[in-house]
Amino acid sequence: MDVRKNTLFSVVLLILAACSGEKEQVMEAEPVPYTVSKDLAEIKEDGVLHAITIYSSTSYFLYKGMPMGFEYELLSRLAEHLDLELKITIAEDIDELFTLLNEGKGDLIAYGLTITEPRKQLVHFTDNHYVTHQALVQRMPDNWRSLPGYKIDKQVISNTLELADDTVWVRENSSYSQRLQNLQDEIGATIPVAHIDGNIPTDEIIRMVVDGEIDRTVADYNIAAINKTYYPILHIDTRISFSQRIAWAVRQNSPELLQAINAWIREEKKEDDYYVIYNKYFKNTKSFRGRIQSDFFSKNGNKISQYDAIIKENAERIGWDWRFLCSQVYQESQFDPRARSWVGASGLIQLMPATAKEVGVSNSFNPEQNVRGGVSYLEKMRANFITVEDSIQKVKFTLAAFNCGAGHVYDAMRLAEKHGKDPTIWDDNVEEYILKLMDKRYYYDEVVRHGFVRGTEPYHYVRDIFLRYEHYKKFIES
Repeated sequence: MDVRKNTLFSVVLLILAACSGEKEQVMEAEPVPYTVSKDLAEIKEDGVLHAITIYSSTSYFLYKGMPMGFEYELLSRLAEHLDLELKITIAEDIDELFTLLNEGKGDLIAYGLTITEPRKQLVHFTDNHYVTHQALVQRMPDNWRSLPGYKIDKQVISNTLELADDTVWVRENSSYSQRLQNLQDEIGATIPVAHIDGNIPTDEIIRMVVDGEIDRTVADYNIAAINKTYYPILHIDTRISFSQRIAWAVRQNSPELLQAINAWIREEKKEDDYYVIYNKYFKNTKSFRGRIQSDFFSKNGNKISQYDAIIKENAERIGWDWRFLCSQVYQESQFDPRARSWVGASGLIQLMPATAKEVGVSNSFNPEQNVRGGVSYLEKMRANFITVEDSIQKVKFTLAAFNCGAGHVYDAMRLAEKHGKDPTIWDDNVEEYILKLMDKRYYYDEVVRHGFVRGTEPYHYVRDIFLRYEHYKKFIES
């Protein structure tokens, strides 16, 4: 009996020890990098795709009043595919990309990330967008134009073994820094590495090489190659890595979003447009040179158009942010003072002949007259909406009236009120009924006095101006 009791007691101890071990194992599990849980279903419920990127000359920037960039164009297509509104957050550096994603400040990192093992501990990568390799970026010899190729090779670093004697400047914690660490093991020598602030993008570091502030850096070859088209003094032929995959990333707990993005990427890669977009930013040398030489490239200064001074002066009259008025002018004419629409509207802000006469404009193709007259007409439209108390909503009613006429906006307000909506709120209220004024059931309603209107025009007009303004605020100081 004693033996049985002792045996039973021993078994119980073993079971308890095993249970205790399991508990310890759970407690010692590796912490996850994310602090929020949000996948595609929750994103669709919100109706917004929040993307995080970095401001650079290839990813996301402003040029002549238009948001552009490889990442921006693909994001726009992805958001449309998912039937979501796109909102973009700019990270200061690559480290912040991962922090913002895992803290839930965004749903997707849309930036050219090299897929590395350490980064796989932080995120799940999408299918790659393209494949490239890392190249050493350095200056040619001073007299390089008169030298044959073999003499140039003798005066630059053409073999990774030579890096043991020369400093390379890269961002700390970047894939370039990681590659240099690995390369030291491969060549069995120490490579002097100097770290640059993490918030300086690769294209600006390349410019530091051009200007002689630093001697050399590392960059993805496609980025180095497009920069060389404008800075021919660059030498970019020394390869320091094997081919590497460049991709976007999502949180590790967003499998549905990852699956949806990967399916979209696979379909996009079947279309010519995908490669046209890539070539536009990484191979079209003429377009790149034109952008980075322009005063209206956002990385060159605080300018949107050559008419900024005129727009600023008139924005003060109506009490609007000048960047917002710029967005409207872009919407109307893309800053072309000779623009003329098929219905006869003309000039920067597209005044109809009768409207121009009404506000005292004798020459609509004169930028000063046209913008001044356009703002006068905006003030007249705004006066129609005294009952709208919210200042932002009043701006939306004003823009809609500028686009399609105050009468049609009043019709939409009356329809909204009749159907239990707030007639003083544009968003999700009156804007719904401006769309319905294309439907005979609604434009024949007894409260409608001005009949049919192509409601998609004012609907998108208001939305597009506000969306573009959000981009302008990211790039241009007020």
